[in-house]
Parts: sequence; C-alpha cells; structure tokens
Amino acid sequence: MGLIHIEMFATLDLVGQAPGGPDEDPQGFPFGGWQAPLMDEVGGAQAVAAYADTDALLLGRRTYDIFAAYWPHQKGGLDNEIATIFNSVPKYVASRGKPDLSWDGSSQLGPDLAAAVREIRDRHEHIKVVGSLDLVQTLLREKLFDRLDLWVHPIVLGVGKKVFDGGAVPTNLTLLEPPASGPRGTVYLRYGLAEGVPVTGDMTAPDRGVGSGE
Repeated sequence: MGLIHIEMFATLDLVGQAPGGPDEDPQGFPFGGWQAPLMDEVGGAQAVAAYADTDALLLGRRTYDIFAAYWPHQKGGLDNEIATIFNSVPKYVASRGKPDLSWDGSSQLGPDLAAAVREIRDRHEHIKVVGSLDLVQTLLREKLFDRLDLWVHPIVLGVGKKVFDGGAVPTNLTLLEPPASGPRGTVYLRYGLAEGVPVTGDMTAPDRGVGSGE
C-alpha cells in the first residue's frame, strides 16, 4: 500500500489559501501570492526533495486547473525538476463538475471519494496532495493520509482558508525529523500519521513528569 503525502504551505495562523499568486483564488481574499516574498533557496530545495519520489498527484479541481495551466509550459525552465515530475506522473482530480482533463495523464475520481483514494493508494507508492484545501479537509476527516509536510511562514494574515478548516478530527501525529528553517524564517515540519487519538492529562498532578525545581 502506498503513502499519501499532503504538501502544504501555510502562514503562522495556518492560512493555506492562494500562496503562489494573486490569481489563484482571488474571491474575497486580498493576500494571494503571500508566499512569493518569503521564498528562498532552502525552501526551494526542500520542495524539490519532497516531490522527488512522486509517482502520482491527487488534486482538487481548483489546484488542478492552476497546475494544468502552468506546469506543462515549464519544461527546461527554472522549475524544470518539478515540472518533469508533475508532467510525467498520473494526475487524479477530485471534482463534482466536469474539469478539462487535457493535461496528459489526468483523470477524474468517481463520486465515492474515499473509495477512489483508497484505490489510488493501492496503485501507487507515493501520492502527493498539493494545496487543494477542500480536498485536504476530506482526507483529514477520513484519515486518508500518511504524511503531512508543512511549511510554516512567518506571517499572520487573519483571513483565508486554513489547513485545518472544518475537516480535522482528533488525530495523533509524530514528527518524522527535526524541524528545518530557512533564512527568511520559514520552518519545515514533517509529520506522520500515528495511531490513536489525543489523550488528556492534569498539569497539576504530582506525577506529571515535571521536576520540582528544588
């Protein structure tokens, strides 16, 4: 069974909407392209490494449309490494409508999204979900993911669609490697889905594991 990786760029208040440009999702959101001034070589290298083993993309309709208009035209350019990967692997689109599937290797998922995602997981080794916030809510709710790569950028927007925006359920995660930061303050966090749900405790209990300070 393959692994589903959610790749997400977010602000400190976990807004993940329209990081790449002002035209990505402009309706009611004035900060499209918030990520661009914060990009650096470290973050770029991390993103390339994160996508290196991709053998399928799982995308929401809006993200798919943005990618289909951009990545086929980036061959040989600055983003050639990622373009080569994205253009060559199968693309699965979650949509209730009728998307234009002219990007090579694209297909639309059936109406039973959870069942379709499980089938994709059986077919591929490393499925990457990029952006696609509405789709991510379903994956979080159904716990249909294995990895969460989160780039947290040092800004607060106060408005916008969030990474955990109505789809999150109580879930345990484990940090897979030490956090890494770039020169502009972005922190890269890699989590894996863990078993069980969060438990509670009492910080005033004498056996809570904190030293007495004596």
